[in-house]
Amino acid sequence: MRRWKRKLALPVTLAAIVLGFLISLQINTQKNVTAAEQINQQRLEAMKTVLNNSIAKNTELRAENRELSERLDEVRQEGADSQVLAELVKRRMMDGTQAVQGPGVLITLDDRKQGQKVVFPLTTDDLTRLINTLKFAGAEAISINGQRIVSTTAIVLSGSSTILVNQVPINRPQGVPFEVLAIGNQDVLEDYISKLEAAPLKQNGITVTLTRKTVQLPSFKGSYSFNFASDIQA
Repeated sequence: MRRWKRKLALPVTLAAIVLGFLISLQINTQKNVTAAEQINQQRLEAMKTVLNNSIAKNTELRAENRELSERLDEVRQEGADSQVLAELVKRRMMDGTQAVQGPGVLITLDDRKQGQKVVFPLTTDDLTRLINTLKFAGAEAISINGQRIVSTTAIVLSGSSTILVNQVPINRPQGVPFEVLAIGNQDVLEDYISKLEAAPLKQNGITVTLTRKTVQLPSFKGSYSFNFASDIQA
């Protein structure tokens, strides 16, 4: 009887040690999972705060832009110098605060298949590279989903999938998710996009469609502010 107990003691002890180790491992794993969930929740809350602040700021800038446009119309009605007004319009076209139209291209980008995202969906880097290529091709004005591209434009990712342009979300729940408009030499624009951008995007499963047409681009609804830069007096 004692011999039987001695033979059984070692396996039971080993089993108890293994069981204790597994229980300890499970407890530690659960702690790590809980901590990771808390961190993700904190990040999500922080991203929501950033997004809400960006939306509020954009609303404020839109109101300011409307006010300035109304003041400009008043000056025009008062009979300001035509050359000054023409130069002002030109400046506004250059900085993107003037809506414009002209010959160009419409580029549609769809990173979904049967309603589901492809393996390699469109990224902010893809959009930035596309915009840079259009600029290099001589595009005079560019917009993405209604957001005018200007010198201060940032294309960034908020959260896991929301893309911000000029601090405004541009994702569309339905229809073609991304539409890029560009004004410029249609032959050159089409050539650059077809040869430099379309092929790698298509390899990632993204549907790329390029159409020549006369396009209308909205004005930049934000505003320029300079907190550190100032002009140099002659």
